[in-house]
Amino acid sequence: MAKAKTVILIGDGMGDLPIAELGGLTPLEYVDTPAMDFVSKNGELALLKTIPDGYPPGSDVANLSLLGYRPEEFYTGRSPLEAASMGVELAPRETAFRCNLVTLDRDGDGRVIMVDYSGGHISTPEARELIEALAAELNDDNLQFHPGVSYRHLLVVKDSPENYEAEPPHDHTGQDVSEQWNQMLKTPVLGKTIRKACGILVAHEVNRRRLANGENPANAIWLWGQGRAPVMVTLPERYGIEGSLISAVDLLKGIGVYAGLGIVNVEGATGYLDTNYAGKVEAALQSIKKCDLVVVHVEAPDEAAHQGSRVDKLKAIADFDTRIVKPILEGLQGGPPFRLVVAMDHFTPLSTMTHDSQPVPVAIYDSKQPGLASGLAYTESNGLKSGVSYSDGRAFFNRLMQVEE
Repeated sequence: MAKAKTVILIGDGMGDLPIAELGGLTPLEYVDTPAMDFVSKNGELALLKTIPDGYPPGSDVANLSLLGYRPEEFYTGRSPLEAASMGVELAPRETAFRCNLVTLDRDGDGRVIMVDYSGGHISTPEARELIEALAAELNDDNLQFHPGVSYRHLLVVKDSPENYEAEPPHDHTGQDVSEQWNQMLKTPVLGKTIRKACGILVAHEVNRRRLANGENPANAIWLWGQGRAPVMVTLPERYGIEGSLISAVDLLKGIGVYAGLGIVNVEGATGYLDTNYAGKVEAALQSIKKCDLVVVHVEAPDEAAHQGSRVDKLKAIADFDTRIVKPILEGLQGGPPFRLVVAMDHFTPLSTMTHDSQPVPVAIYDSKQPGLASGLAYTESNGLKSGVSYSDGRAFFNRLMQVEE
């Protein structure tokens, strides 16, 4: 089995659809991305099916695929992965829920509107105060709140209701969610917890201060993405490699934990446009000296798309190219032979502000095979033109590790 130095760079949700205001181009086609284009033009460009048929097009499923897994074999839900990154070990009877801090409002007709799936992109210190207040009032032997990052938190429930269903709140920005919300409130145990949590949040000083400052209050919790602990074969076990993962997002860190990767925490990594790009680059270049594999995940393009901000998505893509791909490519050149991958996990079109399940372009540059060149820039349409495709994450990762099934 090959142990070449391999770096995978993931721009979450970079993929999009043509936009008339951009001259019929996608944001990825519109932005100048010389570093990503170098990787693609001088390497292999292919399409990868990260979302199996019948599975939700979430970052959990898609990033499992990018790390060589078939979600059909291992996926049990989003929240168990996030629990792992937070050091929360799930007992056999426990179910983890993603607990978003959201902004809800009622319009003149009494409908519940999802104003903001992120509680105004609430800061981590503010959010911690709120979740700790919920924990102080509501935690018991069967239910535990755990603080995470920004609006993303965790609720662990023993013997959870099996018929609970809720869609991701970022799928419903600005929309009427009355039906889902009322159904959530009717759920045994969880409905009572949600009601009490809303009362605590509305009255909390953090939200009174946010309202006074003209910011969206985190006035409700939205529970979704539930599941129990998965059992996964690690990448060291399967490929004989050692690796690390760098991300601001608990979901990605949790996938890394279950995949057997070391988690490198970077101070100032936020998951948005203000993230510590330089810190991530430095961490990646230091890690690859000791590891066979380093994965760097950047959340900003996805967050911008969920907010419906074309300006922010264009900036997020440009920053990914100039502040992540370019310096890491330059840092790898002149050193040991390496493979550099540029990828996205899924499309997050600005027109829908939610995830899309179509195959994504992936580019693999191998410093030992510079003649293996697609000649194509890294774009969605060129991925289709490449004529190369991988049916699932296992096939892609086996190609990357140069092993046979």
